[in-house]
Amino acid sequence: MSQEKTDALVIRLADWSESSRVVTLFTRDFGKISALAKGAKRLRSAFEAGLDLLSESRIVFLRKSSSSLDILTESQLIARFQPSPSSLTSLYGGYYIAELLSGLSEEYDPHPRLYQVASDTLRSLESDDDPWPAILRFELVLLNEIGSLPEFDACLVCGCPVNDQRTFAFWVNQGGLICASCKRPDYEQRPIDAGTIALLKKLSDDDPAVARSVTPSRDQLTQLRHITTAAVSHVLERRPSTLRYLNFD
Repeated sequence: MSQEKTDALVIRLADWSESSRVVTLFTRDFGKISALAKGAKRLRSAFEAGLDLLSESRIVFLRKSSSSLDILTESQLIARFQPSPSSLTSLYGGYYIAELLSGLSEEYDPHPRLYQVASDTLRSLESDDDPWPAILRFELVLLNEIGSLPEFDACLVCGCPVNDQRTFAFWVNQGGLICASCKRPDYEQRPIDAGTIALLKKLSDDDPAVARSVTPSRDQLTQLRHITTAAVSHVLERRPSTLRYLNFD
């Protein structure tokens, strides 16, 4: 066994025994890991408050070489998730992030950028700002990191570029846009305007300041949610369960 140290977000907790827990963590340097935290349920333990759901902690763990659980030996709290009290979307947005990190990341597949964006998104959800740009950016970065970000530059069929003179729709199964001239009658297509597509590109930008400057209209937000929800659900092969609690408030 080798001892490792890294920063981590707690994305799932499960009871193991009367005193211990199995913790699923999304780490900066190792990706998702599952570890046994012995004695974590005791009032006084080596983990203290560092294993609350969605908390960010600096952890030390023993990495097992076999398929058994790693062993968590230490967890020092960096930041506790404190969603904005003025919006339930902030609270459920945090749960949504945890669900996607758990369901769409692989064991020991590190994504440092995704880790940083997830951490930044949780901090954004603690403010009174509109939570949706941060949540949308997280979804797009996640899709990009796992190689499933749709193509937003042109129609997948005819190759015509996105412009204000054409209406597009999201072709979920093919992972991209399809213009009105090439539309398929076999499934429902919601129209997407060029302004919404431009916002998608801004939200997926590497600079977080660009995402913070995005202020979608109500109609654009509906279109954005349709695209990201369809893309995430397609990759996950089900609709995320926490989405039912996320409202446009």
